[in-house]
Amino acid sequence: MPAIGCTEPAAVALCVAKATEILGRKPDKITVLLSANVLKNAMGVGIPGTGMIGLSIAVALGALTGKSRYQLEVLRDSTPEAVEAARRFIDQKRVSISLKNGIREKLYIEVACKAGASEAVAIIAGGHTSFVYMARDAAVILNRQRTVSADETEEAPELSLRKVYDFALSTPPDDIRFILETARLNKLAAEQSFQGEYGHALGKMLRGNRERAVLGDTVFSRILSYTSGACDARMAGAMIPVMSNSGSGNQGISATLPVVIYAEENGNTEEELIRALMLSHLTVIYIKQSLGRLSALCGCVVAATGSSCGITWLMGGKYEQIAFAVQNMIANLTGMICDGAKPSCALKVASGVSTAVLSAMMAMKDKCVSSVEGIIDEDVDQSIRNLTKIGSQAMNETDRMVLDIMTGKESAGDGKKKNHF
Repeated sequence: MPAIGCTEPAAVALCVAKATEILGRKPDKITVLLSANVLKNAMGVGIPGTGMIGLSIAVALGALTGKSRYQLEVLRDSTPEAVEAARRFIDQKRVSISLKNGIREKLYIEVACKAGASEAVAIIAGGHTSFVYMARDAAVILNRQRTVSADETEEAPELSLRKVYDFALSTPPDDIRFILETARLNKLAAEQSFQGEYGHALGKMLRGNRERAVLGDTVFSRILSYTSGACDARMAGAMIPVMSNSGSGNQGISATLPVVIYAEENGNTEEELIRALMLSHLTVIYIKQSLGRLSALCGCVVAATGSSCGITWLMGGKYEQIAFAVQNMIANLTGMICDGAKPSCALKVASGVSTAVLSAMMAMKDKCVSSVEGIIDEDVDQSIRNLTKIGSQAMNETDRMVLDIMTGKESAGDGKKKNHF
């Protein structure tokens, strides 16, 4: 799905836009309740077209200019005038944002919009565009709330790396040609980032003379610059759409651009690119199915595992080598924490995709981390389950500590807590 900006604040703005539409008029007051993971991923990221960071401006714009039919591009109609009106809306203390307690969902957004005596409520849960509840005053419009988390695995179909591999390589190419849109959108985002100064401008920096003297002008350096560049732009709040994977634009970027750049440099055919992209994206979806859309584990690492599979196949690898690449990735990058969406995500993206290339090269030499090492199992699917157990269960306390640190930061000099909301 195309997305403009970070998908967590976009999903919040989408929920606000829907509640506003249900209300039928612009609200006087907006109350937003969020799961901790949504809050974490929205605190330090730029909001497209605003030059501002944080959720409040996304909430206000969602009410004033957002359109729910745009889904994760909900704020694409924003104008400087709308941003100024949203600033006034915030200054008038019309936006309230807080944690929702007592929920199991890691992706949960509840919005109540009030105007006069009327109130409209909309709830998104389990997926960035998955509305589970809508109501206006006493009239319930939609109620699909469940007691079991949408991130839990018992409802997921049975998948394996082998099934993903077989599907990507055997499906008629015209049936999966749509995956080329990920290449078009995400490469364009990277190229646009090179024209400006977005975030830490890591992607643009890697194209400099000094950096090329260190890394060379190689397929590897271009993979790093394109992938981190696209991340630079979207984390800084550029009004540039990217194609997401499992609800994350950075995951979409990491699953796409390393494969695209390698295929271009390697002279692969369009059909080979289609199959490599499908292998990459489906591998990410397979892993995220048991990890959950939001977790304590950095999703960019998971997405880089997909691109390692795609690159390995483009190098001539078969299923065995692709499984080796996955094992190598899990052995290396498991445990990289997610401390929210922010400009420095470009650094983590670069770490993930550089390891993806390294893992692919090892795999092509039939080099694989063995089952006597760490969490790696002889069976690649069990290794994936070991990874996702750590990310979705064992790191929950890490997740709480990260959020506590992020919300408890003090402003330099004055000892007062920042208002991240």
